[in-house]
Amino acid sequence: MKAIVYSQHGLPIADPKSLYEAEIARPEPGLRDLLVKIQAISVNPVDTKVRAGSPTDTPRILGWDAVGIVEAIGPDVTLFQPGDTVYYAGSITRPGAYAEYGLVDERIAGRKPTTLSDADAAALPLTSLTAWELLFDRLGVPEGGGEGASLLIVGAAGGVGSILTQLARKLTKLRVIGTASRPETEAWIRELGAHDVIDHTRPLLEGLRAMGAPQVEYVASLTHTDDHYPQIVEALAPQGRLGVIDDPKTLDVVPLKRKAASLHWELMFTRSLFETPDMVRQHEILNRVAALVDEGVLRTTIGEHFGTINAENLRRAHALIESSRARGKIVLEGF
Repeated sequence: MKAIVYSQHGLPIADPKSLYEAEIARPEPGLRDLLVKIQAISVNPVDTKVRAGSPTDTPRILGWDAVGIVEAIGPDVTLFQPGDTVYYAGSITRPGAYAEYGLVDERIAGRKPTTLSDADAAALPLTSLTAWELLFDRLGVPEGGGEGASLLIVGAAGGVGSILTQLARKLTKLRVIGTASRPETEAWIRELGAHDVIDHTRPLLEGLRAMGAPQVEYVASLTHTDDHYPQIVEALAPQGRLGVIDDPKTLDVVPLKRKAASLHWELMFTRSLFETPDMVRQHEILNRVAALVDEGVLRTTIGEHFGTINAENLRRAHALIESSRARGKIVLEGF
């Protein structure tokens, strides 16, 4: 099968060898696996981070967002049948979705929203799972709850921020405050439902105080946590909760003690990485997200469609993500 791979980590994305096309053997499903013929994918920051920093002895397939049709199933599969259309984010320990076929454990796949095209649906799995787990599982906000409290989303215009903004606005009573740095990203966040937007190139406290919210009960720090951390600690209300998804070089939790504030890490891959007893929860979340999309409660967070799935277009997508100027999700479709 055709696949786009890398075999030498750390190459600049402008180098044609950073991502290139190769012929790889088509995989065979294991006990609980779905063999999926991939129709559309999206590109995430984790793709660029793995390409840049993870050595590999053999050509490695990146990509952890896909939509496709189930062609075959393992003997223990009970949730899907051949012919079903699924969407999923996959496992960091397995070959990814930059390929004509992929394998995914049925417990971390969901039915594709019926009202979306393949490309529009491909924008959703990884970010929806991350945002849902961060808001409800890590920060502990109950659905329908949060009245009188505020959520600050640092980096709200990105992939995770775009879906987190919607979930918080539609499924809770929180006051949703997003951060952005450009007029187009500010408009995007407001369109997705944020009550307020502040400029994260300026001190966060300055923006919060200007809108009458000097302290917030919840913070979701999605990017540049190192840069904003002292401001976040100061802005966090006593007994508040901070959720983090990015990769700060270090994170000193001691400043949180005075406020009895808590720190919560979110990694969407944890459940599949450790095959936790509640691994099927991701199947349930994706099905719930699909239902909310089909009901018109949530919308796709697609930002740009980069055309067919090939090495050149994927290098362009990686370059845009590495520039930190992407808005929403970058998708590709077909081979």
